[in-house]
Amino acid sequence: MYVTTVFLPEIADVAEFVNIMSQFRFEAQLHVGNYAVDAKSIMGIFTLDREQPLQLEAEVSDEAQIEKLNQAIGRFLFHPVH
Repeated sequence: MYVTTVFLPEIADVAEFVNIMSQFRFEAQLHVGNYAVDAKSIMGIFTLDREQPLQLEAEVSDEAQIEKLNQAIGRFLFHPVH
């Protein structure tokens, strides 16, 4: 399993993110606390509090697929400022 953090504050971000995630065959979920939704579901993502970063859990372990995923969703990856 691959875990990272994404930030999807705008409606257009959600639509683009879902389109990207739908290109991958593996399952993926977005989590906020104990609540999880399908990362390929626009309606599911809209039920989340998108004003905070979301944890993405992708059921993939292949390094090449993880690299493709990171490249595809790169602009949504959350990098906290220290």
